[in-house]
Amino acid sequence: MISVSALLFDRVTDHPVSPHPVAEANSGRVSVVSTDAGRDRRLKRIRGLSRVLDSAIRIPGTSFRVGLDPFIGLIPGLGDALGTALSGYIVVEATRFGASLSLLLRMLSNVGFEAIVGLVPGVGDVFDAIWKSNTRNLQLLERHLEDPETTHAKSSRHLALVLTGLVLLIGISVFGLVWLGGIVLQLLGI
Repeated sequence: MISVSALLFDRVTDHPVSPHPVAEANSGRVSVVSTDAGRDRRLKRIRGLSRVLDSAIRIPGTSFRVGLDPFIGLIPGLGDALGTALSGYIVVEATRFGASLSLLLRMLSNVGFEAIVGLVPGVGDVFDAIWKSNTRNLQLLERHLEDPETTHAKSSRHLALVLTGLVLLIGISVFGLVWLGGIVLQLLGI
């Protein structure tokens, strides 16, 4: 069992380990998880934190699981910030595994999206239970450890789509405001 302090604080002081798989001694097989003990501990800690935040409790009579993240979000004023900070830990650890900038930005977009929607009372907490950004980010990190090049390419495409969507959203918003402003000015006779 992983202690809460081990989940929240990294006691490993070794330097970042290469994300590339290494061959296991005398087996000729390539292992996704290196035999490096510090790396294994960090992965175990990330998996444990992700599980605690996103899927620790099975809702009776269903296969749906929920973690502490939506419940933490119920704490007025502090809950969403605390949940986002805990989610940020996984992103910080991904940097130690050598994740590319595009992957880190994709992980941050998962956390940010959950944080923004989480600001809406009630709806945000339900969304936290469904979106599960920590599980998504753990899956991204594990894919990165298996195949860094493919994960980088997919994350770059994902970011390009997200940025294109944001530019379109901003453009449509500005156009809408200008159009609405023109109507208001016409109604006022200006």
